[in-house]
Amino acid sequence: MDIISQIRTAASETLRDKFAFDLAPLAVAVNETKPEFEGDYTVVLFSFVKALKKSPEALGKELGEALLAGYPDLFSAFNVIKGFLNLTIADSRWTSFLRQEHANTGFGRGASNGKKVMVEYSSPNTNKPLHLGHLRNNFLGWSIAEIYKANGYEIVKTCIANDRGIHICKSMIAWQLFANGATPQSTGIKGDHLVGDYYVRFGEEHKKQMADLMAGGMDKDQAEKEAPIMKAAQQMLVDWEAGKPDVIELWKMMNSWVYAGFDATYKRIGSDFDKTYYESNTYLLGKELVEQGLQKGVFFKQDDGSVWIDLTADGLDQKIVQRRDGTAVYMTQDIGLAVKKYEEFHSDLSIYVVGDEQSYHFKVLKLICQKLGLPSADGIYHLSYGMVELPTGRMKTREGTVVDADDILDEMNREAEKKTQEQGKTEGFSATELKDLYDIIGLGGLKFFLLRVDPKKRMIFNPEESIDLHGYTATFIQYAYARIRSVLRKEGVPGDQPIAAAGEPSPLLPAEKLLLVTAEKYPGVISQAGEEMSPSVIATYAFELAQAFNSFYNVHSIANAESPEKKALRLQLAQLTSTILRSALGLLGIRVPERM
Repeated sequence: MDIISQIRTAASETLRDKFAFDLAPLAVAVNETKPEFEGDYTVVLFSFVKALKKSPEALGKELGEALLAGYPDLFSAFNVIKGFLNLTIADSRWTSFLRQEHANTGFGRGASNGKKVMVEYSSPNTNKPLHLGHLRNNFLGWSIAEIYKANGYEIVKTCIANDRGIHICKSMIAWQLFANGATPQSTGIKGDHLVGDYYVRFGEEHKKQMADLMAGGMDKDQAEKEAPIMKAAQQMLVDWEAGKPDVIELWKMMNSWVYAGFDATYKRIGSDFDKTYYESNTYLLGKELVEQGLQKGVFFKQDDGSVWIDLTADGLDQKIVQRRDGTAVYMTQDIGLAVKKYEEFHSDLSIYVVGDEQSYHFKVLKLICQKLGLPSADGIYHLSYGMVELPTGRMKTREGTVVDADDILDEMNREAEKKTQEQGKTEGFSATELKDLYDIIGLGGLKFFLLRVDPKKRMIFNPEESIDLHGYTATFIQYAYARIRSVLRKEGVPGDQPIAAAGEPSPLLPAEKLLLVTAEKYPGVISQAGEEMSPSVIATYAFELAQAFNSFYNVHSIANAESPEKKALRLQLAQLTSTILRSALGLLGIRVPERM
């Protein structure tokens, strides 16, 4: 039980026994004591002052005295400021916690709660490589899954490959027209990049054809639809859904190039999935559900044959679920996929990690599933996140202004190498070890930069800011970890083996206590990150813990501690800190170096 839970329980029991007042522990408001007041944690008295008919000062004094008398191992002092009871935690409570947890590599991980959560992330289109926006998506989805796992949930990580539709057909048509049979093997270009090049080429050719049509007097909207290359792509989509053999073969070939490229990038960034779904396998199920919805009166058919749902009574509008030519839209696929996922895994919660521009889409999806009476409906949750922009503005794939994931990963490694060389601390590293170190620092810097911001906020990514030994970065935290491991090695502490205490140390000094108090918060931080679905909570905490260690290390020697008792305590403190830093960064998908 963490310290705040212990305080709540002690206060609840004392209110019951001394004042005959029943108050559930969770109803006891406990905050960290403000820095300007003496104490560690504060019990807010206002919620029960009136019921007990006492002044805040009198109640605080009586409750404080009773807590000190009843829980001498937990509390050592108190003071009352108006309606706030400030409590000082006994040193023995902190040292007991330290001895128990300093070598616990599972500290912060909750026991199984019997519930299952599915997290869907990445979900790329197979007409282009992963880009910077996909990286935020992958890092966020993977981290959320790990945070839920740490909170005791069974996790299923899934991906949906959007492998059909008009966008895929655009790349296919452009390849037919302009590639002259080019392949990844013949060009030396990574498969997803090669296919993406032809998606961009489609956009360029489409613009040219539109310009020609508009020069002949056609308006822009009509020219966009009537451009020959667009009509060819639309026909290819119809042919694909009809199963035309040559179209299917081309589709399979180009998708195989893209999947090989995706797999290489996923391996590089540490993204993995328990199950990958394919839109090509789910859209037909969606079409069956659309037909059932028509029979139930959930959907209606327009005069042109397209199928819609009217959600105006729900505060939304009308939404198409099937085109007039019978082809599926994204909503069709998502209805089918929701059913397929639930039937296979029966998750209590199904989290879709998708950008905030799709918020409306997921409101509609949940409503449609509820109106169809699907068992998966209530568990649908859209974890929306803001787009990642560059200092030059928003990225657009069709205009070729997107930063590919592979390119940004390469740039981060170069930046890591540059910063490491500037520090001049590469002596003793082999070439292989340096390569791995640059990857740890570069990828860690990227992940931390993209995850340290609340998911709902849009952000601007700047590679140079993401690797800074003295900034709010993974590098700062990784260096603190490496420093601790160096200290432990020099003191002969093997790995994560427990360190024996050397008797009862003298009272905790301020920097020692601050580090202990910060470390003890870790389980609560994991819980908070899960409740808020925000890895930024973990990132902020890891940085604060690294700062607390640096402050402690700058004023207190470990190797030359004042006494054997103090040395043992500080070694335990260092080991506990390193264990938590490794765990916290691990929840963000970030590795830690043993030296740097």
